[in-house]
Amino acid sequence: MPDRNSALSDRGVDRRALAAVATQFFVNGALPASFIPRLPEIRDQVGISVAGVGLLISAAAVAGLAGSAVVGRTIERFGTRRVMIGAGIVISMSLGVVGLAVTPVVLLIGLTGMMAFDVLVDVPMNMQASWLSARRRVPVMNRLHGLWSLGTVVGGLSAAGIAALGVPLQTHLVGAGFVLLLVLTFVARGLLRTDETSEPVPGAEPATTRRWWNPVLVMFLLAGFFAVVLEYTSSDWAAFRLVDDFGVGAGFAGLGYIAATTGMTIGRFSGDWAVIRLGTHRLLQVAIVAAGVGLAIASLTPNRYTTLAGYLVAGLGIAMLLPRLYDDAAQFEGRPGVGLGALTAGIRIATLAAPVAVGALAATSLSVGSAIALVTLPSVLGFIVVTQGLHRRSGVFHPMPR
Repeated sequence: MPDRNSALSDRGVDRRALAAVATQFFVNGALPASFIPRLPEIRDQVGISVAGVGLLISAAAVAGLAGSAVVGRTIERFGTRRVMIGAGIVISMSLGVVGLAVTPVVLLIGLTGMMAFDVLVDVPMNMQASWLSARRRVPVMNRLHGLWSLGTVVGGLSAAGIAALGVPLQTHLVGAGFVLLLVLTFVARGLLRTDETSEPVPGAEPATTRRWWNPVLVMFLLAGFFAVVLEYTSSDWAAFRLVDDFGVGAGFAGLGYIAATTGMTIGRFSGDWAVIRLGTHRLLQVAIVAAGVGLAIASLTPNRYTTLAGYLVAGLGIAMLLPRLYDDAAQFEGRPGVGLGALTAGIRIATLAAPVAVGALAATSLSVGSAIALVTLPSVLGFIVVTQGLHRRSGVFHPMPR
């Protein structure tokens, strides 16, 4: 009986850990959505222009790259649980700083704290999620990322509702930071306390020869870059595509964002079962083709309704990309978190580069749809090339056993 009791105990630990990680995924999606809808008020409170807000956000985003550079060594020294909770505490306090800021310097401090430490939550959260997913008959990575998407929707709607009720900005964000601290107490109790070590992948390069510039890590960085260019561009520029290219009103324009994010949410909540049926590598191939076809339709067809359909299809395909990358980067052999550090570095570079590229192209004689196509369709091809290289070089994206 001791073996049976031990197995039951392990399952209980995994259930509590999964509940804790799922909660953190949802909170991570809701957190930025809690203040982004109130950025105009933050701008007025600080007394800067829209361009000034963009400059401060870009400057703070650079701190995210620094976080990606140190996350592996930090996790190696302190472990995923302590890093995640410590960084979560800093982020919750930084959210309050953003709400209380009345000068650009203070706002920059708050934004920098959120963006620099976000990666120190993101990476260990995905590492624990990957370990737990691998122990289950049906994986859960896609659904956990679906909870992140759901968190963005709930957080944005909540923020808009709170603002409509006239709740002061300071009260809202300081209160949200306090709620996050309370949630962290639940998360901390449930997380896995012992980290796993990655097993070598057959045929892969030995971990002892790997450094940050190793080709596999560079490919993870590029894959993260291309995936986020597709994800952010498809959702963030959908309204501009409909308004500027078709002349629709604000109500219809919002349907573009809804179509893209709805596709991503559906894709992520159904993706784990698709992995079982198709295997990870085949599913990734289907997903990137769907993303490319959907974006081509959304960007280049001269009809608003086919554009919406294109964004929905693109969202379904894009949904599968980042969860798969996070899962395989988490299993990268070597220093804990180094694969995810490379992946998140690519993600943060994309968040800086993609809006600038699309905006610059759209400011020319090109239509918004053409600008989006020139940025996203090469990224589809880049993602295919990079992930094929990862599959051949390191054995990731291998089919799941059935």
